[in-house]
Amino acid sequence: MRLIAAMSGGVDSAVAAARAVEAGHEVTGVHLALSRNPKSYRSGARGCCSIEDSNDARRAADTIGIPFYVWDMSEEFADTVVDDFIAEYEAGRTPNPCLRCNEKIKFAAVLDRALVLGFDGVVTGHYAQVRENAAGLVEMHRAVDMAKDQSYVLGVLTQDQLRRSHFPLGGSTKPDVRREAEARGLQVATKPDSHDICFVADGDNAGWLAEKIGPRPGTVVDEAGTVLREHDGAYAYTIGQRRGLRLGVPADDGKPRFVLDIEPVSGTVTVGPREHLLVDALDGIKPLWCTGAPTGPLDCTVQLRAHGAEHRAQVRVDDGRVHVELLDPAEGIAPGQACVVYDGTRVVGSATISGTRRRVESPA
Repeated sequence: MRLIAAMSGGVDSAVAAARAVEAGHEVTGVHLALSRNPKSYRSGARGCCSIEDSNDARRAADTIGIPFYVWDMSEEFADTVVDDFIAEYEAGRTPNPCLRCNEKIKFAAVLDRALVLGFDGVVTGHYAQVRENAAGLVEMHRAVDMAKDQSYVLGVLTQDQLRRSHFPLGGSTKPDVRREAEARGLQVATKPDSHDICFVADGDNAGWLAEKIGPRPGTVVDEAGTVLREHDGAYAYTIGQRRGLRLGVPADDGKPRFVLDIEPVSGTVTVGPREHLLVDALDGIKPLWCTGAPTGPLDCTVQLRAHGAEHRAQVRVDDGRVHVELLDPAEGIAPGQACVVYDGTRVVGSATISGTRRRVESPA
């Protein structure tokens, strides 16, 4: 097959491209330029779309012996990932931009362009596995290395996209991948993994949002409605947040307080005790199913954060909306996050959390 290898400049995508070549595919390396001004995004070891990363990807392609190109995806990235990130925070929600990037850029815009150019699919360095089931459908499963598993941020992929997606690292561990990269002479063998959000140059999400949105004054209140302080923008807060609240006045019980709710219109941020963060039900919108929607109640597990634990749950789909009953209550879940549904190791699909129901426990 003719494959496009999405090369970020890191060790995982470089080894994935090398393995695809070794498997007999005709591979072309592509690095995605996601900003017209790369210096405005993260740089150095913590980046994933910087000038340094582009150079690292090119050197890796040269070592592997494959053609290499840089594709300008900056307009698509700004429209579908960056602007969406800003709009979601303005609406009081907490988005996952990496998941959005996979959905709209790496496995939509890139795959679409690859197909137009006559390629058969895309290979990436994500840690996940794909396999065909008895019915001829392509399933996505968790990676062997659970510490590196990235199936959560791939839970937006459709059946058509999965059929054209290749994840050569799904059966490997990260130490094995680094050792292989060193054996292959890839200079990125010891390069640190990227972290945080690539388009927030200094890692200060609240400061970055303040520059983009501007001041939106509001108040921080307790559950009784007592004003504890004023703030410059509710977008600087997320449900479950404890640090940086700067409330000054301690709670009556002396315990820490957490963000419980964000009302974007009035700019009201409500704080309270940790136990009031517990939720036992979720509603989801915009579902995307890897191998088709569940036809009845599904006993399953769900993952609610990229590096979060699994929660036992029952999922129902009703008129395009997803209803999740959590058998294991979750803490600090915010609208805008993704709920990814699993049947064992198999990814069933995902939905965007639109609302939650809190379980307020009675005092002992």
